[in-house]
Amino acid sequence: MTIRTQHEINEDTWFVTFTCHNWMPLFELTNSYDLVYKWLKLIDDKYQIKTTGFVIMPNHVHLLLYLTNLNVNLNTVMANAKRFMAYDLIKRLAAQKHTNVLNLLAAACTEKERAKGQLHRAFEPSFDAKPVYTFDFLFQKLDYIHHNPVSGKWQLCAEFTDYPHSSAAFYEQGVSHPFVNICDYRNYWFG
Repeated sequence: MTIRTQHEINEDTWFVTFTCHNWMPLFELTNSYDLVYKWLKLIDDKYQIKTTGFVIMPNHVHLLLYLTNLNVNLNTVMANAKRFMAYDLIKRLAAQKHTNVLNLLAAACTEKERAKGQLHRAFEPSFDAKPVYTFDFLFQKLDYIHHNPVSGKWQLCAEFTDYPHSSAAFYEQGVSHPFVNICDYRNYWFG
């Protein structure tokens, strides 16, 4: 039985992580980074949830989100995000004939999920969300996010600012991201 944590919205800045099922590199395999970009635009337009920092890795996503409206239910926002991204990931896997991966994702569904009509599990059922109380914690998470593509096993680029699916170049070099309207934390933490 999966226990989902209900995140109480008392703070306006959150460090959020969600992961593909069993850490499978589904974003990379299907070249679906655009799904996260579309979702970030949607939550900005619909809920005024601003993206302060991000990295989209091959199998997980780290975000720093700034909630301008504390009445937003973060759990619902994340559940909807994963559900809608999962539909498109599955479509792309099918179109690209990744039958073995589809079979693994189908086998991961519980009987209860199947009874509700879920055919595949693209993401882990829960997500991690930590409220950001201090500037030190914010900066630590932003630094972690930005260096993730060049840390440990990843080595996805030579310099962390070169990774295209990250806010690193925005903060380090002042370069706007082509797909994400980044809300600079310096404008509201020190504004």
